[in-house]
Amino acid sequence: MLKNNLFNRKNKYQLIHSLDKEQFERTTCSFYRYIKIDDLINIRNQLYTKLIELHCLGRIYIAREGINAQVSVPMPNWDAFIYILDSFTEFNNMHIKPAVTHSKYSFIKLIVRVKNKIVADGLKDDLVISPNEETYLSATEFNEAMDDPNSIVVDMRNYYESEVGHFDDAICPDAATFKELLPIVKEMLNNKKRNKLLLYCTGGIRCEKASAYLKSHNFEDVYQLEGGIISYFHQVKEKNLECKFIGKNFVFDARMGENITDDIISKCHQCEAPSNRHTNCNNQACHILFIQCEECDICF
Repeated sequence: MLKNNLFNRKNKYQLIHSLDKEQFERTTCSFYRYIKIDDLINIRNQLYTKLIELHCLGRIYIAREGINAQVSVPMPNWDAFIYILDSFTEFNNMHIKPAVTHSKYSFIKLIVRVKNKIVADGLKDDLVISPNEETYLSATEFNEAMDDPNSIVVDMRNYYESEVGHFDDAICPDAATFKELLPIVKEMLNNKKRNKLLLYCTGGIRCEKASAYLKSHNFEDVYQLEGGIISYFHQVKEKNLECKFIGKNFVFDARMGENITDDIISKCHQCEAPSNRHTNCNNQACHILFIQCEECDICF
């Protein structure tokens, strides 16, 4: 049993009210690492206790295979936040990716949860994740690799993510979950094992598993965009590179997306007007995520 001070006890309105009163800026960031973690409950409780004292918010999943986190950190507490991560051997010197856009309300509470896996893959056997720097591509390298006629670009995200933004000529499978996506991609590429596969996702974590999965099925020439779309955007901006990603990068928090380019490549599911605005269905029996323009939102 967890002690009362090891999980949130406030309701949504109390949490938003607390955010309204804050006098400091926040930054939204994400990080992950595949690493063996043994003492899950103890580490979970330590993380929650230390981060809540810094007023950090967000969603952190830990499992025996590693950590996956999206966090909102008060800027005055940034150094203390890094110090806490570094105090854990498993999370020392973590590669942290700042969001493309920031919002005080990206998260309203802190969740630190022990899971079976940090990315649900639906596989019975655990994949051996062996990061290989030679297969990580920077934004410059990814752009160059895309120009190779032997390359195939594969979006390792769900259909509702790629619907609003994706790389030029990328294969965007029609899958609602990552565990659905893996066998679909394997089947789609089964006769393409001699091609160079270029995988990408939001921040890199799904590509790590997808790469290991494909290699376990005899795909050899598999590469991934290091740091995902988020890092790609920052590198393109810093180095003044050509941006080959078009549209919006979907994110799993209250922002629901960050514009990489101003292009709107999707349509409202009701009126078919150009829109990249995701919303949840208000029908309590539904709650499906779909694209709805502001006009239809007002009307319906």
